Formats: sequence, structure tokens, C-alpha cells
Amino acid sequence: MGKSLSLKNIPSVTECDKFLVDQKLPHGKQVREYVNYVLNKVRQEIINDSGGIFSINNSEIMKRVADEVQIRSNTIKRAINATGIVIHTNLGRAPLSKDLIMNALPKLCSYSTLELDLVTGKRGARDSRIRTMLRILSGAEDAMVVNNNAAATFLMLKGLTKNKQEEFLPEVIVSRGELVEIGGSFRVPEIMSEAGVKMVEIGTTNRCRISDYEKAFTKNTAAILKVHPSNYKILGFTESVSVENLSKLAQSKGVPCFYDWGSGSFYQFKNSGLSKYKTVRQELSYSPDLLTFSGDKILGGIQAGILLGKAGIIQKLRKSPLYRTLRLDKVNLTLMEATLEAYMDIRSLPNKVPTIFLLEQTAEEISDKAKDFLSKINLKDKALWRFEIKETESKTGGGALPDLNLCSTAIVLSHPQWSVLELQKWFRSQPIPVITRVHEDHVWLDFRTIFKNDLDELLKVFSRLILS
Repeated sequence: MGKSLSLKNIPSVTECDKFLVDQKLPHGKQVREYVNYVLNKVRQEIINDSGGIFSINNSEIMKRVADEVQIRSNTIKRAINATGIVIHTNLGRAPLSKDLIMNALPKLCSYSTLELDLVTGKRGARDSRIRTMLRILSGAEDAMVVNNNAAATFLMLKGLTKNKQEEFLPEVIVSRGELVEIGGSFRVPEIMSEAGVKMVEIGTTNRCRISDYEKAFTKNTAAILKVHPSNYKILGFTESVSVENLSKLAQSKGVPCFYDWGSGSFYQFKNSGLSKYKTVRQELSYSPDLLTFSGDKILGGIQAGILLGKAGIIQKLRKSPLYRTLRLDKVNLTLMEATLEAYMDIRSLPNKVPTIFLLEQTAEEISDKAKDFLSKINLKDKALWRFEIKETESKTGGGALPDLNLCSTAIVLSHPQWSVLELQKWFRSQPIPVITRVHEDHVWLDFRTIFKNDLDELLKVFSRLILS
């Protein structure tokens, strides 16, 4: 038991600061907020102590301060993803390869020909190389890139719809079953509203037919919008209209068909289940006037919104003043260019784009990795810890194939004196946080999403855990 502590005996901020300096942790003004948070929490605990004796000492308070500072002081930290969710939105979605970044680094550490045409010596287009590669990879007439897929959808609606009669808003027809909410509580109806179009909902949540679209046309109809449901799937008594049929209908009515695909790739996966996911070229073969998807989901690149489609439409969007506010900066352009260059050689792609590698791992490869790791853990006299190898199921994540389970292997651990929430929090508190998942009242570490270069660090984490 610690000594009783009164409000006047709580260590000062200055004392905490000296302790942080000694521990070689961030200190001073940059962490003052976190120090005060802990001290105020201790004060509240003393006040709420019904027995009048608060059993804690200064060293324990200092440890709490250090833990808080260590967790909170760095907004973005390297983390080990042991959740099994490959494209994890909370963990930065698609990781980039070190080789890709190192190859791009020289262009970012000096002046570059971002908007210089070396042939003419005059100003050039900053994304000319990206446009060329996107056309080659997709077969689209033209292409452009903005800062995320929500921006791509917004630009598509704002820049391409127009009033047929000025007193009315342009109408865009969309199925009720496709009015999705995407990450961060952004909703398709809200994006459409901000874009200045009138949303015309048709069908029901689970069923929508081509006749529903036909009936919805008026003199103010400006476009048809199809939205991929991304992170959910409706099963049972359902019906929806394909992009191909919507494109034909839109063409017959003289309006464009827009398709917000959400997540797409130029790569044809070999992994069972993923192999059924269409490529960009296949989706474009259905002739939507414009197709949009994210750069940091299944594609495995940086955050971006990619727009592919008819040359006339893309050219119109490029002339929109809104495009300048949404375009990529030189860092993201350079990294996107490097990612697309990797796609030019499909054979070596899994070695260059981590997302592709993680998704294409076989169940046997993951099992071998987990078993080899477990064999290196030295339990000795710590028999209370229990570690097991179990088969599990990973998820693609990132708004693609929400119902697809990928066979994987996990190390499952438990201890009679640790709750699963305490154990999860302990993993998150490490210098390099380990993000796990809880299932069946145990902590699971899914090895599909654990890189080989994470294993040495993870072994150190386990060693600290066993000794704690």
C-alpha cells in the first residue's frame, strides 16, 4: 500500500518536468497539458475518496505522468498493426514501402520540375506524368487526381452539373440503398447538398430497378449517380441496377453517369475471394462517364481521389476554379507517381506495394510466420501466461469487400491477473504501439498485418510483457 496523499502533497508541474527530463521524455510546454491532466485526475481521485485515505505515492504519480506523456506527446507514431484489418482507416490506411519513399526522396529534398516543361522551358502541367500512367493502366480517355475521394465526388457533382432552368437546382438521381456514410461521418446526401445539386432518391433501401431511374427523369435531371456501398452489404431480398445498364440509360437521356466506386485497383488479385474484385479497366468497360476511387485503399498508395473517364468531362473539371483548391501538393504527387510506376510492372508489384503483399499472403505463409515467432518467446517460469496459435479471419478493410474473410493465423494470449482491456492498453502504451483485437475474452494478434520488419520489435514487446 502506498502512503496516504493529500492535495497539498501532490507533486508540482516543475517536479514532474524534472522527472520527465531525467527519463529523457518530452517535457516543458509541449506536454504541459498532459501533465496537468494527470495531476488534476489525481486531485479528483483524492476528493472522491470516501475513506479519506488515498493510497498512492509520488513515484506512482510520476509513472502515470510518464505514461500519459509517452502515449500522447506524439500525434503520429509508427505502430504495429495486429488487428488483421489490412486497410485500417485509424492506422493510416495503406502503408507505403520504404523503397518507394527513398526513391521519391531526392525529388522532395531539392528543387524539382514540378511545373516545368523541359522541352519548351515554359510552365507545364504538374500531373502530366500521372495522367499518362493512369490512361495506360486504366484505358480511360483522360484522368486527374485530387486530395481524396470525397473531394473527387464533390468536384464531379459541382463541376459537371448545371441548371437547365436557372430557377431550379440541377437534379441528380441516386438509389436510396446507395446513400452511404463514409469515414468521419461524411454522408453522400450532405456532399450532394454542398455541391449544389438536388438529390432525387429512388427505389427502397433494399430494392431499386431501372424503371425507378426512368420514372425519375425530369427536364432538370443533370446526371445519374451510382455509389458503391463500400463498407456494408445488404443480403436477402435485394435488387440493384448495374453500372453498365445505368450508363446506357444515361446515354439515351443525354446526361452523364457518375460512379463513385470508393476503392479500386489496377491489379487483378490472385487470392481466393479477392480475385472476384473487378479491376479499374473492367469497371470502365461498362462505360460510366466518370469513375472515382481512393488512392489509399486497395490501390495501396497515398490519400487521393482518382477520376477517370471521358476526355471532355475531365478537361471541363480541370478548368474549374474548384480544382485548384483540391489538387495534390508536390509531396503527394511525387509519391502517387512512384506508386503508379510500381503498377507498370505487375510481376514485381507485391514487392513494391505493401497493401498488395499483405492481401496476397497465403494462409500457410502467415501460419509459418506466427509459429516461428511463437517459438522464439521464452516463457520459462512465467507459466501464468498462456500463448496459443489459432486460425482466424482477417478483413480487407478500407471500404472494400466488407463480407470477405481472409484465412489467417493469430497468437492468442491471456493471463489470469490481466483483463483483456488492461492487456490491450498495455500493448498500446509501448514505445511502438501494438494494436490488437479482442475476441472470446482473449487478446488476438493477427499475423497477416504484421510485417517481417515488425517481428524483432514485437519480440521485445513480448519480453517486456512477460517480465512485467
